[in-house]
Amino acid sequence: MRVDLLTKEYPPEIYGGAGVHVAELVKALRRDIDVVVRCFGADREDRDTFAYREPAELQGANQTLSTLGIDLQMAEDTGGTDLVHSHTWYANGAGHLAKLLHDVPHVVTAHSLEPLRPWKAEQLGGGYRVSSWIERTAFEAADAVIAVSGGMRADILRSYPSLDESRVHVVYNGIDLDRWKPTPDPELVRSLGIDPDRPSIVFVGRITRQKGLPYLLRAARLLPPDVQLVLCAGAPDTPGILAEVTAGVEALQSERTGVVWIDRLLAQHELSAVLTAGTVFVCPSVYEPLGIVNLEAMACGLPVVGTATGGIPEVVADGVTGRLVAIDQATDGTGAPTAPDVFVADLARILAETVADPERAKRMGAAGRLRAEREFSWIQIADRTREIYQAVL
Repeated sequence: MRVDLLTKEYPPEIYGGAGVHVAELVKALRRDIDVVVRCFGADREDRDTFAYREPAELQGANQTLSTLGIDLQMAEDTGGTDLVHSHTWYANGAGHLAKLLHDVPHVVTAHSLEPLRPWKAEQLGGGYRVSSWIERTAFEAADAVIAVSGGMRADILRSYPSLDESRVHVVYNGIDLDRWKPTPDPELVRSLGIDPDRPSIVFVGRITRQKGLPYLLRAARLLPPDVQLVLCAGAPDTPGILAEVTAGVEALQSERTGVVWIDRLLAQHELSAVLTAGTVFVCPSVYEPLGIVNLEAMACGLPVVGTATGGIPEVVADGVTGRLVAIDQATDGTGAPTAPDVFVADLARILAETVADPERAKRMGAAGRLRAEREFSWIQIADRTREIYQAVL
């Protein structure tokens, strides 16, 4: 069987969880399947991996139109495959066109949903309507749709009610447990401006509305003064959200010590060392289909304090591998808390309680590592994905 896997992100050009998912899934699938990767960006040297760039005529066009220009090239080149598998709306158009052009099954993995990210209009303008059209068209015609959590599956069926429930499957994200593990390196951590001898709360994520970083910055003002806040945050969606976060960080830094903002993409060893040196990992997202960053933290032995939304409760066992923060959310697609002051106060309280009991935090971190080993290996995920392939062929 030959599968053409279509994606925007692929190593070394990865900026989010979808790219990590694709890279690890391909490695696991290639144990016994012929996988051809078609991705965006610069040429790759890996075998059976082909990269595509926007047509010259579309340079400077709205991002959604240049994306369609890449999708057209991908769809043409998938001739001869048995099945196409696309990831994110960027590649969904290529998958749908390949299905029609070559009469092959199309499998979609949903890492997020355009109807639940209305703030993307800030980034794409009218292109948000185009990306939403691409996603809806691809999902509704796909032979199978894979959700990365049960919560995500429910969101898909709510957003696209015409979908046959039997075609929507749950296959979790995973974690490479050989790469992500406790990595003590206090000197490296100090070189990043972090004091490994102080308790610290670590955030890792893109600067985007869904990650809830402004709520975390407000909550941090209520934390004990000895607690560090380590923000590994970059790749802002828009100048507006970057300005908002920058102002929040600067205000926090004027009030307390130990506010460390690392805005570059850390190497895997560096990030493992930062996580290992931490006391608690925090995921204040208002929209999170699963959250690979939570698995990375768990694999490094860190307890996770996360919002009880999306797929986070399927990863974080409340009171066992971390703590969940309740949230009542708007139903307009933004996911914003209906009572932001309550959410901020609850987030601060649970973070403070977790940091205040370091022995319990260590026990929860150890339990998180065991949970990652039991339930989130890439071999298990590849096996389940292969079953879905076989079912649609």
